[in-house]
Amino acid sequence: MMLAVGIGPIGPFEGLIILAVVVLIFGVGKLGDVGGALGRSVREFRKAAKEDDAEDEQLVSASSSEESDPTPSATETHSN
Repeated sequence: MMLAVGIGPIGPFEGLIILAVVVLIFGVGKLGDVGGALGRSVREFRKAAKEDDAEDEQLVSASSSEESDPTPSATETHSN
């Protein structure tokens, strides 16, 4: 089994190489558009993740309040 040597955090030299490759692929004119699209994507992902967390918390709080509520619901009282 071979181990990869030197894999770790990206340093300044590696960052410059990645930036150069991105500039070669997209060109200088499109670089701003690509950055903006990437930023919007990250924002939308974070927003969706927060909404999912909020929905999960609401479901948990709603189910715990239903379990602790000793009064019968309206459908239970009218079923007699």
